[in-house]
Amino acid sequence: MLLRLPTSVPEAQQCLADGAVPIGGATLLWATWQRDGFPQLAVSLRQVPEANAVGRETLGGAVLLHRIDATVPDVLRLAAATIGTGAVRRTATVGGNIVGSTLRCLLPPALVLDARATVLEPEGVREADLAEVVAKRPVLLGLRWRTPLVSAYRKLPAEPGGEPPLVVASALHAEDGERRRLRVAVRDGYDVLTGTTRCDTGAEDALDALRGTALGDLPDTAWEAVRPQVTGLLEGGGQH
Repeated sequence: MLLRLPTSVPEAQQCLADGAVPIGGATLLWATWQRDGFPQLAVSLRQVPEANAVGRETLGGAVLLHRIDATVPDVLRLAAATIGTGAVRRTATVGGNIVGSTLRCLLPPALVLDARATVLEPEGVREADLAEVVAKRPVLLGLRWRTPLVSAYRKLPAEPGGEPPLVVASALHAEDGERRRLRVAVRDGYDVLTGTTRCDTGAEDALDALRGTALGDLPDTAWEAVRPQVTGLLEGGGQH
């Protein structure tokens, strides 16, 4: 297998046009390649600056999980810190987790941040929403969002080898004037459900409104985790 390491977006675009298979940390691909055979040509974005950015409102697709720090909102930082082991976090990438993983631990945080994706294709770079990224699995160049007022994240314990652990992510955003909007995402099994509501009249009203969104389909056990997180966030218990 020949691995290309482009140093710019146009070089990476040409690699895709040449048929190179994109890889991140290859943590999810290695076993498959060992079983089915390695591609002749692969490409990594680890030397492309845009794909390695870590900022208050941006995160590159080639960023290794262990590099995600307090620069980004807490909902992303805390999620990254719970993924796999330390060894996994030193090799796995943001793009690999969101695009290639079945668990997509970073997807709920990205959804509550209302993040937009920048994707790289042989034809060029374009913006995409997260639903398209999950469905079509393009090469993720990076994510962008607006900094929330506060955010929170929790991953519940789970039995080894059982169902994926329940994840609750939330973020509070400023809107025009003094209005605020709450976004919540829950991973229940392999499904990620989201809900959003205005939240200017208190936690109980916000929780009632969220019951009228897709989150209303969650079991009571999931709501036992949603309720305290939403209440804490709206009463000032969350962080940036």
